[in-house]
Amino acid sequence: MLTRRLPPTVEPYRAAANQETIEGLVDLEKLTRLKDEVGPQHGNAIVKLQFDVDTQRRHLIDGELEADLMVPCRRCLQPMPVSVTSHFKLAVVSDDALAAEVPADYEPVLVNNEQLDLLGVVEDELILSLPQVVYHEEADCAVSREQMSSGDASIEKASRPDNPFDVLKSLKGKI
Repeated sequence: MLTRRLPPTVEPYRAAANQETIEGLVDLEKLTRLKDEVGPQHGNAIVKLQFDVDTQRRHLIDGELEADLMVPCRRCLQPMPVSVTSHFKLAVVSDDALAAEVPADYEPVLVNNEQLDLLGVVEDELILSLPQVVYHEEADCAVSREQMSSGDASIEKASRPDNPFDVLKSLKGKI
């Protein structure tokens, strides 16, 4: 079982040159943007980052993460467990001009002062990996079936109003 914490920052150019692998845990309670997105979290995310340099001398990171989050149900707004996994590929760049040259299967990640904010990268990937809509199963949701329906299905549709272009149809026949 992994018990080591992921370092908050790393020197990505050195790590890539040495083809380092960094594995560790990230405390979900410390990720404030994730908290703002889905609410307070407990536990850890498991992260593995493989640093490398490709033949074009680009510094790359191949990453994986797993986390069990509590995400609010979109019907009842009560938290429910959701497992999030992500495999991501990042290219380390020092400015926006280099970011435009990154291959399509990689996402650029900006490095300031030779340091990469690993916790920020992990938080970004967690947020991007969240499912767009989460619902409890109907039987488990606090919102009843009656509360889920809108309007009365027994009311017949109102008769269709007259089409303003019907006048044009009658004129077409007279010409």
